[in-house]
Amino acid sequence: MSVTSRYRNAWESFWNEAPDDRGAVFWDAEPTLTAGRHLAHFEPHLTDPALPLIDLGCGNGTQTRYFAERFPYVLGADLSAAALDSARRADPAGRAAYRQLDAADKAEAETLHAELGDANVYVRGVLHQCEPDDRQPLADGVAALLGAHGRAFLVEPAQSAKTVLSGLAQGPGGPPAKLAPVLRHGLTPAAVPDEAVPEHLRAAGLTVLASGELPLFTTEYTPDGTRVELPSTWVVAGRTA
Repeated sequence: MSVTSRYRNAWESFWNEAPDDRGAVFWDAEPTLTAGRHLAHFEPHLTDPALPLIDLGCGNGTQTRYFAERFPYVLGADLSAAALDSARRADPAGRAAYRQLDAADKAEAETLHAELGDANVYVRGVLHQCEPDDRQPLADGVAALLGAHGRAFLVEPAQSAKTVLSGLAQGPGGPPAKLAPVLRHGLTPAAVPDEAVPEHLRAAGLTVLASGELPLFTTEYTPDGTRVELPSTWVVAGRTA
């Protein structure tokens, strides 16, 4: 099963319009506030840090390039060709590799696993954007990429983030400039119940090894200059003997 065409087209359209400017995309916060904080919770659970690291749903590659400075082989994977074009433009030295991947298509995930072997996988804010019928196939795809020894780190906006986003969207001036394109392209943030993420992972045959909560920083600011933060939940998962 692959993702729905509506979902695929929405992301392609979004990334075709998104500017390359640093921080121009709503969730494209600097890595020290995102991947760096997540890595502190992820690294202690890695069975082998030398495994390839896949940044699944890499978008324009901001976090991918951060990981490429810390791991021997990093692959940014995304459904959108336009997103990958942006990621490659931002990485002229080729610090990371990039590949178009529909991770909800288990055959594609298994093909990549056959090429790379077991991998560690980082997933930031992908599951909550999926169509409901695509969420379990995505978790199954992540499990296929991990193999026996890989570990996955998934972080998703908490259900309570929807209240924050609704407040922003319904402000007197309408949605902020960086949130407006997300809504205009039919992307639906914070649409997954908090308990659904570990349930999908367990259904994929994985064990939840750790979990917690962190603020998810955005690149948007309120009129008084406060950076917009969304509550988020994170999970580390993998196969255990």
